[in-house]
Amino acid sequence: MPSPKTFTKIADHFRERILSGELAPGAKLPTNREIAGQWQAAAATVSRALQALQVENFIRTTPRGTFVADDPRWTLSARDRLARVQRVKSFLAEGETSRVTAAELIAPPLYVAEIFDLDTGDQVVRREWLAGRGKTRTVFAVTWYPAPFAALVPDLLNTAPGRNHGLSARVLEATGRTITHARDDMHARPADAREASALGLPVGSPILAGAHRWSDSEGIIEYGEWCLPPRFTIGYEYQP
Repeated sequence: MPSPKTFTKIADHFRERILSGELAPGAKLPTNREIAGQWQAAAATVSRALQALQVENFIRTTPRGTFVADDPRWTLSARDRLARVQRVKSFLAEGETSRVTAAELIAPPLYVAEIFDLDTGDQVVRREWLAGRGKTRTVFAVTWYPAPFAALVPDLLNTAPGRNHGLSARVLEATGRTITHARDDMHARPADAREASALGLPVGSPILAGAHRWSDSEGIIEYGEWCLPPRFTIGYEYQP
């Protein structure tokens, strides 16, 4: 029987290389025989790992070999984005760019005020942005921060796209805080007019909507809401 552990390791290895940009769209993977030799695995184990990546739309197989998908239908989960903030100080994937459509200090909706434990009339930073690879839109998001952070990181109120990707890391550096707890919540639903317009979809298209909370003992550092286009794959590991 193929070892699930080896199958998972092979799939994770190539998935991470694709997500990091080390294997770019169109790049050719080693042959099944080469992978089997490198991992000292059975051919069936390699085939199973590659089949999983193909189902997830990371790769495509042709008579000429196995290649990274030209227009991969994947994006980063909130967990992936936090890992990139901690590793490379950017929440964008390799090859991903972003455009900021709003950056402001506002009195938030009641549910956001409750998340930040604010009093009536208190403000928060609200940033709305869209990310993509080439012509493919990968996520539409709104991120919220405590208002005092704007004085420490003025770019929180800047819509310049080149300053967006590193803001989470700069917030941590400027505040001296460390994210010690993170939670994601997700649900599938139809896109409303604003979300559909941002993602280039018809109103009512199915999307995966989610929210993340990154915090420490002092409270919420970043709260984000985001939605993904239909048929995009996200994934994550966890310890049983």
